[in-house]
Parts: sequence; C-alpha cells; structure tokens
Amino acid sequence: MNAFSSCHSLTLSRMLSDIHRAVIGTDGSDRPARIAAAMAPHLRQPDLLSAASCESCPNGYIRHLLHADREQGYAVVALVWRPGQMSPVHAHRTWCALGVHTGSLTEGFYALPDQAAQPVQTAALLRRSGDTSSGPADPDLIHRLSNLSMANAISIHAYGADFDRFGSDVNLLY
Repeated sequence: MNAFSSCHSLTLSRMLSDIHRAVIGTDGSDRPARIAAAMAPHLRQPDLLSAASCESCPNGYIRHLLHADREQGYAVVALVWRPGQMSPVHAHRTWCALGVHTGSLTEGFYALPDQAAQPVQTAALLRRSGDTSSGPADPDLIHRLSNLSMANAISIHAYGADFDRFGSDVNLLY
C-alpha cells in the first residue's frame, strides 16, 4: 500500500505515485514533460476521480485538490470546466504539467509583441482526453485554456508550488 491509497481510487493513487516519482527523479527543464508523461497512462481511466472531484461551478472553472506535497513543493489538482469557461490569459511562475481526463479543452498560445499592452493569440491546439501539455516557469510562455465544447471537461494539473500559495505563486496574469 502506498502513501496515496488511503483516500483515493487505486487509479488515482497510481497516477499520484507516478507523478511523485517524476517530481523527485528530475530537477531540470525536463521535469514538466516527465510529469506530463507520468500522468498520460492514467488520464482516460473512468475511475480516476471521485464524484466529489468532478463537481463543477457555474461561476467559473473550479479546482479540487488531489494531492499536496509540501516537502517536495508541488500540488496536483483536478480542474472542472463547464462549457464556455476559460482561464485568464497567463504564464506560469512555476513549472506546470496538465492532462485532459474527460472532454476537450482548447489551449490558446499568445505572444506579447513589443510595446503591446495585451498578449496576442498566435495559435491554438485542441486537447482531448488523454492529451497532455507542460512547460517550465517562463513569463514568455503565455497561454489560456478554454472549454469551447458543449460538455463539461476535466483536466489534471501538477504545479511546482504549495497549494496554499496557488494565488500568488502559480499564474502570472496578463
């Protein structure tokens, strides 16, 4: 029995164990990609999340804490997106890895042209169930996640920050 199995499904416990091994096994710029790769085999499993971790909010996407590791300085959350909900345009102050569990999300990519007040969208990718994305802390890696479908979507995110500090340590808003 591992440290994650007491309050999670076996599938989620396995995913969290794989994420933990990726976190402690890397310390360089490849960490986010390794964490996303650790998530990938588990994302399409229907028993990954409990019903409580799938609840949505009419006012905006909602985060459900799945695991926090203060010692290693990271947290894993499930984000539930209703149709039309989206994140603000942002970059990350810390590394981030994400995977789509159910539904689909559109990840828009942005650039901040010289002297521009606001970022300009340059590309977009459709992320379906099982797809992953990741990146290091970088103010120039600007993106937005949006649920442009007609059904709820759920994504799993791992961030290199304590959950208590998500408000100040994760997103750099534009």
